[in-house]
This record gives sequence, structure tokens and C-alpha cells, in this order.
Amino acid sequence: MENIEKENSYLRAKKRVEEMKCFYGNLIAYLIVIPFLAWLNYMTTDFPWVIFPAVGWGLGLIVNGMSAYGYNPILGKNWEERKIHEFMSEDRF
Repeated sequence: MENIEKENSYLRAKKRVEEMKCFYGNLIAYLIVIPFLAWLNYMTTDFPWVIFPAVGWGLGLIVNGMSAYGYNPILGKNWEERKIHEFMSEDRF
């Protein structure tokens, strides 16, 4: 039983590290692409269209970061973990 718990902990930790890696990759891409788009916007037109991808991608990045670091203001901290334990303790599941 102890081995299974260690393996589950390892798999959860590995999943979390993968989510963090994904977040940092997304952040680096954002920091490279948005300034390029801003430069392109400046060089081509007077309309500040760069705001739309910057805000849209930025909101997605915030949600991705909150997910990667386990912050959920609606469901609370460790909601998923509590639900897993709840379902595992039920006989019907």
C-alpha cells in the first residue's frame, strides 16, 4: 500500500512539473511574439490591433499559470485532491 501511495505522489508531482513546464514555455513564447507583433503593428498601421492578441493570450496565460500552480479561486485549494479521495472512499465507485 505504501508503494502505491509513493507512486501516486510521484505521478502527481510529475504531472504538476509538466504543467509548469508548459506554462513557462507559453510565457516565453508570449514574451517573444507579442513584442514582435507590437513592432509589426507600429510599422504597418495606426490602429493598435496588437492589443487584442496581447490581452487574449495574456488572459489565457494567467489561467494557465493559475492551473499550473494549483490556484483556483472558485473551487479552493486542493479541491481536485479532496474529490479524488471522496470518490475513492465510496463503495459505489
